Amino acid sequence: MPHLTYQSQAGALTLFEDDGALVAFDWGEVPESQSSALLEEAHRQLDAYFNGTLQQFDLPLRPQGTAFQKRLWTLLQQIPYGTIQTYGDLAKALGSAARAVGGACGKNPLPIIIPCHRVISATGKLTGYTGGDGIDTKRALLRLEGYRLK
Repeated sequence: MPHLTYQSQAGALTLFEDDGALVAFDWGEVPESQSSALLEEAHRQLDAYFNGTLQQFDLPLRPQGTAFQKRLWTLLQQIPYGTIQTYGDLAKALGSAARAVGGACGKNPLPIIIPCHRVISATGKLTGYTGGDGIDTKRALLRLEGYRLK
């Protein structure tokens, strides 16, 4: 499976492609990268995101998950850059519970690209981020996007 590891402002990131679509994004390094045109474009777009010049990713994605997870991940991609939604708001839109939304966010195989970092608790507390350095990474991504944390 083609994959590319590179250093970003959030640390080492590894992108995985399968049959012309991104399928996973992992924090950390994987030896012996096998790049592709899609992975190079994803790298370019992520660099532009971290430099503040890209607000919406335009990449073919094929995350693997349950039907519920995929519905949530589609909603996450609709949260505008620099804004947030609560777990409860998303749960209401899906006819589900906030806890289920949190669980599905934690299973997101393409963090940053599918922006689960834009989801916070109803009280404004930053909770539940599995990428990078956890909540510190979530806070850094929101600040990068210009969201004013309380």
